[in-house]
Amino acid sequence: MLKKFFIICSGSDSDILDNCSNGEQNKYAGIGATVFFTAVMAFIAASYALYTVFDKTYLAVGFGLVWGLLIFNLDRFIVSTIKKRGSFMDELIQASPRIILAVIIAVVISKPLELKIFEKEINQVLLEQKNELTLANKGQIAQQFTPTIEGLQNDIKSLQSQIDTKEAEVNALYDVYINEAEGTAGTKLLGKGPVYAEKREKHDAALAELQQLKLDNKEKISGIEAQILQLQTDYTTKVSASQPIIDGFDGLMARVNALGELPWLPPFFIFLLFLAIETSPIFAKLLSPKGQYDFKLEDEETAVKTWVEQKVNERNVLLKTDMAINNKIYNDIADEDELYQYKRKKARELMQLQADAFFKHQKNAL
Repeated sequence: MLKKFFIICSGSDSDILDNCSNGEQNKYAGIGATVFFTAVMAFIAASYALYTVFDKTYLAVGFGLVWGLLIFNLDRFIVSTIKKRGSFMDELIQASPRIILAVIIAVVISKPLELKIFEKEINQVLLEQKNELTLANKGQIAQQFTPTIEGLQNDIKSLQSQIDTKEAEVNALYDVYINEAEGTAGTKLLGKGPVYAEKREKHDAALAELQQLKLDNKEKISGIEAQILQLQTDYTTKVSASQPIIDGFDGLMARVNALGELPWLPPFFIFLLFLAIETSPIFAKLLSPKGQYDFKLEDEETAVKTWVEQKVNERNVLLKTDMAINNKIYNDIADEDELYQYKRKKARELMQLQADAFFKHQKNAL
């Protein structure tokens, strides 16, 4: 039963193979088994590849099954269309388009399995790329907020500088009126005289201005700090909103690119393995000697071809014969006087009718 199934997978004529030896049947059963298991590998590879895209099992399995059947049909067609007829070079030239197609199929099948086999290494490469993207993303978003935040921080420094300047002025006025009271500067008279009172009054006025300035600037600084805090919150929110996009950077294309970052030799050997599997039925058929099945298949095909050519030739001969007979008959009839007189009479009647019609037309025109 299994042997019969693999023979069907090989695309060969099972009716002809039933009359061949067991060795011939086993050869085509082996070819069919290779075609079948290649389709199974294509199903697995396509299912994994589509799972990385859709992240849904039923969709991946459904599309993978369709892809596996498509590869099975293509492989079966490729193998079944190679005929053992002439020399090896002629057969190789005949099979070259099918070999190219087999190479393309091998690439398509091997790539998803390479992604699965080297999944851990690919994940490491993707992690590094995600970290780089995260840092780059934070830097790009920061460029939108940093100038504004720096401007606000400069405003705070400017307001604080106004307070510091005013404090320095008040302290200087304090030293002046203290020195006046101690007699170490100014009038150098010990005690609190009119000059002292004047300088004290000036200090007190500056101190009141300092207190008011501190209140005003403190209110302004609080408002600016609130703006900075809001901008920092917006920055954090924007970074958090864009992070899931970076975390999701592990699709099929990203994994294929990450695979390209790895050493090329191991994936290349996997590709060679699937290339050997995909092309093995073709080369097995090309390299194998002409067997019973090939002779019997050629006998059936050439029998049909000969029968068709015979029918076509018979029709051509029949046509030539019929034409020769018709020519001879018409040549014999052409010499008969009775036929001549009859056609002469009819021609005369036709010319009279034409003359009458012309006369009538001309008369109406006048």
